[in-house]
Amino acid sequence: MLRIDKPLLEYPFADAPKVGESLEVAAGVVWIRMPLPMRLDHINIWALEDGDGWTIVDCGMRYPATVDVWARLLAGRLGCKPVTRVLVTHMHPDHIGMAGWLTRRFTCRLWITRLEYVTVRMLAADSGREAPDDAIQFYRAAGWDEPQIENYRARFGGFGSSIYTLPDSYHRISDRDDIAIGEHLWRVVVGNGHSPEHACLYCEKLGVFISGDQVLPRITSNVSVFPTEPEADPLGDWLESLRKLRGEVPNGVLVLPSHNDCFRGLHERLAQLEAHHHESLATLRDALSRPLRAVDASDALFQRKMTDAFQNSLATGESLAHLNHLVRRGEAAMSADSNGVNWYRRA
Repeated sequence: MLRIDKPLLEYPFADAPKVGESLEVAAGVVWIRMPLPMRLDHINIWALEDGDGWTIVDCGMRYPATVDVWARLLAGRLGCKPVTRVLVTHMHPDHIGMAGWLTRRFTCRLWITRLEYVTVRMLAADSGREAPDDAIQFYRAAGWDEPQIENYRARFGGFGSSIYTLPDSYHRISDRDDIAIGEHLWRVVVGNGHSPEHACLYCEKLGVFISGDQVLPRITSNVSVFPTEPEADPLGDWLESLRKLRGEVPNGVLVLPSHNDCFRGLHERLAQLEAHHHESLATLRDALSRPLRAVDASDALFQRKMTDAFQNSLATGESLAHLNHLVRRGEAAMSADSNGVNWYRRA
């Protein structure tokens, strides 16, 4: 994720709730902050009053500190009513990690889009498995060296350890569904590019938009190509989703993002995000005056070497997303050398 400027946005709350504390941001909508064991050290989750219970939107990563925070919340502010539904925006561990724990504790249903549920199950099934040859070839083609490949082999299959085992059944939500939560209807607005079928929630009556990772105010969500679909164009999906959100959700809503603070100025932020990626594409067009591998494109886009293995994999995936988009548009061409490394050139 990249940090970029935010000059046109309004932040109506002076302070975010501290980790484990809560703040009501609209009638029956409670903002809770959960810890994360990484550089991005928090995720926002949302408790929606739902009659005799709570609908929880996103739930944090499987992590001892998260369990402690949930225990405090359930003994405190949320303890007056049970959790009756866990709704997850998408499949990343910081959003879905505690879903199995909560649904079993309260014997309630997980609500999620089909592609997000299936993808989580697929990734969790990799636990204990060796890194597949297709993935090794994918990262070699991107220009990774042998130490980077070996690090990937060692880390592969770790997804399952960051989530509690999911329930074996779920309630599918889809784009444009209207979900009754308490006294209000929430419209599902699906976006793509950051994850396969990311669900946002828009309540017209409250003027509130739960954006998940589709719109963040101070950082940009990672948009990556992964070994399972090497020729994918997630950046094209992402840009189309930004246009879709502009058409379906009004600018004046209170945006509740998964990271950073609540804000107003949705359309301004969508324009910033779109401009950011178009600037990245322009940077690559210039850099492609000479042949580049994906790792070279990463240096051009991020202006620094990634020393952290996880950040390096995200940077490689994001670079490939931009390269694949240029190839899809006919602005770049790719060919493999005798070592199986892919080289990109301006078309």
